[in-house]
Amino acid sequence: MKRFLYLATVAMSTAFIACNETAGKDGDKEPVTEAQLAARGKYLVTVIGCGDCHTPKIMTPQGPVPDTTKLLSGYDVAAGPLGQFDTAITRDGRWALLKGDLTAAVGPWGITYAANLTPDDTGLGGWTYDNFRRAIKEGKYRGVEQSRPLMPPMPTQSLAQLTDEDVKSIYEYLKTIKPVKNLVPQAVLNPPPPPAAH
Repeated sequence: MKRFLYLATVAMSTAFIACNETAGKDGDKEPVTEAQLAARGKYLVTVIGCGDCHTPKIMTPQGPVPDTTKLLSGYDVAAGPLGQFDTAITRDGRWALLKGDLTAAVGPWGITYAANLTPDDTGLGGWTYDNFRRAIKEGKYRGVEQSRPLMPPMPTQSLAQLTDEDVKSIYEYLKTIKPVKNLVPQAVLNPPPPPAAH
């Protein structure tokens, strides 16, 4: 019996030490490179669907497809103004309208345009990582702390759930794409509705 207890103690001690050594080795991971972050960022931008709104489209017989020459460049100013629409349909909050290529939206909040996410100066070219993180995680316009919130259809509540590593990955990826000069118009916001009566 003593021999069994001795062998069991040795086996458990060996297993404990081996587990601790393995945990230590796993903790000594190589630092992630900017290229690795950018590769993950490309994946995230694709599966999150950033290009659905931030990339102008070309109409085809199958419907709109992304214009890859203007990848993530936002509302295409060169395509001309939005055109006429009846804002009364959106004022009561029951409807929102999207431009055919999804780069502009009209709703009870007003008119919003998808931002240029390319590294051009008319896009994210002058942004720091902190600006980008604040825009994504806190929903702040241009990543400025005291600025207005980002407006629909930007999925701010969902994006706030991204990890800091995810945000950094997206930021690194966006720095690698082709810069596109495209100064997107400012949002035209409606005044906020009066407080609801209680």
